[in-house]
Amino acid sequence: MKKANRKIVEYIRDKWVMPLNNNSLFATEHNIDEKTVRRIKEDESYQISLVTIMRICEAKNLKLHEFFKIVGI
Repeated sequence: MKKANRKIVEYIRDKWVMPLNNNSLFATEHNIDEKTVRRIKEDESYQISLVTIMRICEAKNLKLHEFFKIVGI
């Protein structure tokens, strides 16, 4: 399960957070706390919650099953 979590966090970080390069803007646009964005970017042991994944997917107009398929889980 830790591998799956890592894949999710790294995908969000590498594909969506880092290119934007603005924690506050990403947080606002995706209805999550800026502290969560910092954890996604910096904390190698961060365990992302389903609620956070759902909020990000909703903002990206993705269904959960689509997101998990993209990530490869």
